Amino acid sequence: MLRPGEDLLQVEERLWLLSAPTGQGTYDFAFDRFFACRRPYVLPESMEVVARVGVWNDYAERYRELAEAGIRLVHTPEQHLQATELPHWYPKLTDLTPRSVWFDERPDAETVERLLGWPVFVKGERQTSRHRKSLSIIEGPEQFRQAMAAYAKDPILHWQRVVCRELRPLRRVEEGAPDRIPSSFEFRTFWWKGQLVGWGPYWWQGTPYTLTPEAQREALGLGREVARRLDVPFLVVDVAQEVSGRWIVIECNDGQESGYAGISPFALWRAILDVERGTGAA
Repeated sequence: MLRPGEDLLQVEERLWLLSAPTGQGTYDFAFDRFFACRRPYVLPESMEVVARVGVWNDYAERYRELAEAGIRLVHTPEQHLQATELPHWYPKLTDLTPRSVWFDERPDAETVERLLGWPVFVKGERQTSRHRKSLSIIEGPEQFRQAMAAYAKDPILHWQRVVCRELRPLRRVEEGAPDRIPSSFEFRTFWWKGQLVGWGPYWWQGTPYTLTPEAQREALGLGREVARRLDVPFLVVDVAQEVSGRWIVIECNDGQESGYAGISPFALWRAILDVERGTGAA
C-alpha cells in the first residue's frame, strides 16, 4: 500500500496526511514536530487523505492503488489534472491569463511564430526547468530551435507537452542570476475547499516585497475567482502584476505537489485545520 519512505498520519484528529521527505526545503515539513499527530494501528474503512510526497508522475495509478486500500486522495485524477496541467485549467481562465497554445509534439519555430509571434514564454505543461531563462524567454526562431533541442534531453521537460505563452510585461522585483527568469511581482496563494489558507511572495529568497492593502484585495480577489472557477479541493494559484497594474494568473497547481514559496507552512496547515474545524475564515 505505502511506498518506501511514505508515512500515513492523522493531524490534530482532523486531517489525514500521506507524507514523505523529498529533500526540498521549500516543500518538506515535519508535521509531528508542530502538531499533535498519530499513526493508526487500524485504518478506518475509508479516509480522505492529502498527499505531501512530492510529484507522482503516475498519479492516476497511485490514486487507484490507494483507493483499493480505502485511502482516497483529496483529488481524483481528473481534479489533479484540472489543477496541474495548463491544457486543463487554461480553458476556464482564458480571460485571466496570457494567451497560450500547447503541442503534443515539440513544435517548429514557424508554427509558434504564426500563432503567437515573438517573444514568447515557453514551458512544459506543468512547469519550467529550474526557472532557466534561456529555456523559457524566447526572443526568436533560432533561440527557439535551441530550446527545443534542450527540451528533448532535459529530465524535467522531455516528458511534458510544450506550452507557448504570450510574453506579458510584468512588474519586476529583480533580475536575478544570468540564466534565471527575472523575479516579477508574483505571489503564491493556497486555497483549501475554496477558502484562502495562505499567501506569500513567490520569489521569496531575493529582494523582499509584499502587497499593499489595495493590491492585496486585487491579487487575492483574482485568486479567489480562479478557485471558484476550477473548483478543486486543494489549489495553488500564482498571480503576478503587469507593468500596467493589471493582475494576471501565471500558473495553477495541485496543492499536494506545490512548494510553500514565501508562505509559513505552519500557518498554512493551521489555517487548513481551522477550516476543517469550522473556525476558518469563509
